[in-house]
Amino acid sequence: MSRKNKLNKGRFNLRYLTKEGFRNVRIHKLMTVASITVMLSCLILIGGAYLIYENIQSVIDRVGEQNVVMVFIEDECDDASESALGEQIRTTPNVKDCVFVSKDESYSAILYDMGESASVLQDIGSDFLPDAYKVTITDMEEFGATVNQIKTYENVLHVRENGELASRIASIQNAVGLVSIVIVVILLTVSLFIIANTVRITMFSRSLEISIMKAVGATNWFIRWPFIVEGIIIGLLSAACSYGLIFGLYVAAEKVLASMFAILGNTMVPFENCAVTLAIAFSATGVVTGAVGSFISLGRYLKEHGKVVTNE
Repeated sequence: MSRKNKLNKGRFNLRYLTKEGFRNVRIHKLMTVASITVMLSCLILIGGAYLIYENIQSVIDRVGEQNVVMVFIEDECDDASESALGEQIRTTPNVKDCVFVSKDESYSAILYDMGESASVLQDIGSDFLPDAYKVTITDMEEFGATVNQIKTYENVLHVRENGELASRIASIQNAVGLVSIVIVVILLTVSLFIIANTVRITMFSRSLEISIMKAVGATNWFIRWPFIVEGIIIGLLSAACSYGLIFGLYVAAEKVLASMFAILGNTMVPFENCAVTLAIAFSATGVVTGAVGSFISLGRYLKEHGKVVTNE
């Protein structure tokens, strides 16, 4: 047989086997629904864990933004030197924002906080206060190093910071990230295990079909491919259903938890911010889990039931 004929035959077999995979999904509706239900449950748990992580991270970031560093400027510093210092702070690595706070602004804030007792300072004026820069740090793990660097700058009188709070925020961030990764890995493993065993049940219900294919000389890949295609289709269907359900559940949760997040001075992360990541993650997880689960299950089935065809 010529190379061209072999290539055409290979393409025909691939199309035929792919169509068989789609046909199997339609014919074995009960097993298809069971597989989709199992994978859908796992994907919703994974998506829920991811959304919870994003919202916890958002709250932590909000708390981190409250932990500002106040950089007080020496009194004898002129306007040009103050501007130069501000630009130096802004260009410092790990500095997210730098806002100038004049002594008059600080004085007004003090009077406001004192309320009725403000009359004590009413006649003193703002001259006793220094100008300052309010600095927001990006990465709390590098908080100490960033503050130490700012302290070395010229015309810096004093730096007021809360390193202990920054350290706790960084520890919480690391713990939340680690726990989320562990949960996702566990759920992926459980999902793969359940899908693989669900597919194995399918194999037993179609043992006659597989035996006939082996009897007429079908290779292992000829037998495997329709099941792999079937697994991919089930994975994609599960991903689509999971995405729709997680969206509905999240919208409902936003309405219920809005007041709680308002107390924390924050709002829930908009679903749109996570939509693309979830869509890609669900699709990839569904396809990989369905395909790999089918491949592993059929491989075990072929080894356990009769002689494995070796002319692959």
